[in-house]
Amino acid sequence: MKELVVNAKNAGGRLDKIVFKYLDKASSGFVYKMLRKKNITLNDKKATGSEIVNEGDSIKLFLSDETIAKFKSGQSVKAARAAVPAKKGISVSLKHQIVYEDENIIAVNKPAGLLTQKASANDISVNDFILEHVPSDELFTPGAANRLDRNTSGIVLAGKNLNAQRELSNAIAGRDINKTYLALVKGKITEAATVEAFLSKDADSNTVTITDTEVAGSVRIITGYRPVAAGEDMTLIEVDLITGRPHQIRAHMSHLGHPVAGDPKYGDDKLNQYLKEKYALKSQMLHAYKIRLAAMKGILEYLNGKEVTADIPLMFRKVLEGEKIWLPGDPEA
Repeated sequence: MKELVVNAKNAGGRLDKIVFKYLDKASSGFVYKMLRKKNITLNDKKATGSEIVNEGDSIKLFLSDETIAKFKSGQSVKAARAAVPAKKGISVSLKHQIVYEDENIIAVNKPAGLLTQKASANDISVNDFILEHVPSDELFTPGAANRLDRNTSGIVLAGKNLNAQRELSNAIAGRDINKTYLALVKGKITEAATVEAFLSKDADSNTVTITDTEVAGSVRIITGYRPVAAGEDMTLIEVDLITGRPHQIRAHMSHLGHPVAGDPKYGDDKLNQYLKEKYALKSQMLHAYKIRLAAMKGILEYLNGKEVTADIPLMFRKVLEGEKIWLPGDPEA
């Protein structure tokens, strides 16, 4: 028999979700069968799995050690970190990149070139840092609540307990977290605009296509932007991601004739080559620099109206200064 005692980090979650987290290799059919047979109980009583657990509650699994081992990954957070080999040039030590932290959430300024979440076992990601920095236990494993492309820098959020993680996820799904980006794009933009289009995703090539009219399988997207500063043939813009779809900003701005500088998928080859030769630029100049928490609920209600910003990367600044788009002391930028 294994007993799990609910602590403050896990309180407020559904019983079945917590059991699924612990027995992460078990099927839903197995878990609900064990609940029906009282092999999994809540406070020594039969449960359906839909119950909301409170701090101090007892979850008992009347299962053999062999059965638990069969349905549990068996790899602790410490072991998971140790299994990741060091990768030259990339570190998960991001303490100097924490832009906001309290008892419930953490916001990290992700560098370009670093994954938010692992794509394979040997990858290094922001999640590795979150696992090291945020206390974990067998019922709660912290992780990034939002994702940025590998070569996009900026703010990544994570909850430090189950309630906070759930509220962050709900807020992101409900578009209650406003995300603002800085992007350097080709051409001159002189006026602000909010534009709509339709996005279709090709999973095989991991690319998207933008069309002005709806086509089969497409989804509607809305992107707002305004010019901040301009050089001879590039403009620094602020972008409001009104709908959050994969590659939305990069593909939408390219569709409008203003591809993001340095973007290998949707960018301008000639411009990218120029920036690579002059500045050794290796990633797109797109930075998620500001979030605003709106309509937050539950444990995160106190964060309503909170804004968090992240400084632009040194390479971003180097290109802006070199192209005389932004200079130190410019109050607008």
